[in-house]
Amino acid sequence: MKKSIFTRRELIEKADISELMLVEWEQCKLIKPIGYTDDQVPFYNDDSIEQACQLRKLCQLGYEIGAIQTIIKKVGLPNHNPGRGETAKMDQFLTVGGLAEAVGVSPRTLKHWEDKGIIEPDMRSEGGFRLYSKAYIYLCNLIQDLQLFGYSLEQIKQISDYFRDFLKLRDNQEPYTPAEVQSKVDEMLNAIQLLNEKMNLLKNGIQRWEDLLKKKHKELLAIRNQNQKRIKPVKGDSYGQNGVH
Repeated sequence: MKKSIFTRRELIEKADISELMLVEWEQCKLIKPIGYTDDQVPFYNDDSIEQACQLRKLCQLGYEIGAIQTIIKKVGLPNHNPGRGETAKMDQFLTVGGLAEAVGVSPRTLKHWEDKGIIEPDMRSEGGFRLYSKAYIYLCNLIQDLQLFGYSLEQIKQISDYFRDFLKLRDNQEPYTPAEVQSKVDEMLNAIQLLNEKMNLLKNGIQRWEDLLKKKHKELLAIRNQNQKRIKPVKGDSYGQNGVH
């Protein structure tokens, strides 16, 4: 299930505060981002917005920063219960640019895969800011492998759907009838069999080409050596002639 996140600008707009207020609160450690992306862009969640709204209300009631700090220290903010350890885990997420660089593709390619339904961001903001877990590096490498195997994006989409179905069945089979589970499992097993057959064909093809290229490489080296022996040295150019070393 994708989590909703918010950029700094989105937080300011939703909490109806100013940039200056947020900067002051962060400097006084009244509020902080839930984490940063791989390129150090801060982002926030629903709890952050609720916290900012509560701080705004206290300011509107006339409380100074020092008084608010005392209130938070003694009783905390109403309805605010941030998850422990959440911030420490946020460095495991990548922006579109960070993921693209790690995988060796363009951000446009990732966007195309996302439009096709092959990949989905773990977190997304209303403005389209997206974050992916580092596990997507491996997943995107698998997608590239399937393309090398000759799979179209439509076929890869089907495989990604199978994988999502697998995760659902692994976690909970109750929403499905036994017949539905059996049908989905049979489809996935058949897809695995087809992929294995294609990979075996590819392995055999790779082995044939490795053997052929190895043989031709040796033959080409032999031809080059034979040709070098045919080249007659130019008078005065041979090593040591005319006393030149």
